[in-house]
Amino acid sequence: MDIQTHGGNVMMNTATMAYRNLLKTVHNPDNFMDVVIQPVLFMLMFGYLFGGAIAGGVSAYLPTIVPGILMQAMLSAGSGSGAQIREDLDSGVFDRFKSLPMAHIAPLAGQLFADSLRLVIATVASLTTGYLMGWRPGVGFGWVIAVGLLAIFTGWALSWIFALLGLVAKSAGAVQSASLMTMLVLSFMSNAFVLLHSLTKPLQFIARLNPVTYVITAIRQILATGSWTHAALWVLIVDVGVVAIFAPLAVWAYDRN
Repeated sequence: MDIQTHGGNVMMNTATMAYRNLLKTVHNPDNFMDVVIQPVLFMLMFGYLFGGAIAGGVSAYLPTIVPGILMQAMLSAGSGSGAQIREDLDSGVFDRFKSLPMAHIAPLAGQLFADSLRLVIATVASLTTGYLMGWRPGVGFGWVIAVGLLAIFTGWALSWIFALLGLVAKSAGAVQSASLMTMLVLSFMSNAFVLLHSLTKPLQFIARLNPVTYVITAIRQILATGSWTHAALWVLIVDVGVVAIFAPLAVWAYDRN
């Protein structure tokens, strides 16, 4: 088999496994809770409960909260990879895949590419809810799409980290607990819900160590200026670096399993 044929088989096998994971998600509505219900609920709750206290009103708070909820949704959606991979490993379905004439990496790659749809849904849910609440970005629709794509790629890059966690963890419950704690810490200990300068000095120091802070800052800058900023470029570079590091590690852990 030549290289071109082998590459084509890998792509076809990965596409088939991605389709299988999408069907699995569709037939299990609980998998949509973190990509639809959660961003909508948090947007409504934070906007209407805290908008007046933090920014003087819901409309004034939306430019702050929309990028924050968007990034929180990416964390939540990306973290689902680890738990689903661990569930498949524990059920033995991956062992059955090994007996089939397919690329051995296809089940793992299929899961990660299927998660792209979850990230797209979470992005649409977050931005649409903000718009219905009165959020009106001062830039063109093209820049809103650019922000969405940056957030989706960031979430996809992070999903490789959670996939690695799922491959090395002992149970799906452990993965879910660790993912939930990670999502809460990274989102709440950042500038997702308040501006950085409003925090106390110790909290500012912690927030500046949080990588989520820089992603949210980049998104806010794009939506405020209508231009691709240096912060957005650095976020994109770091995302590529995360994939370059954790994708091979996830493949290594998958091979060991």
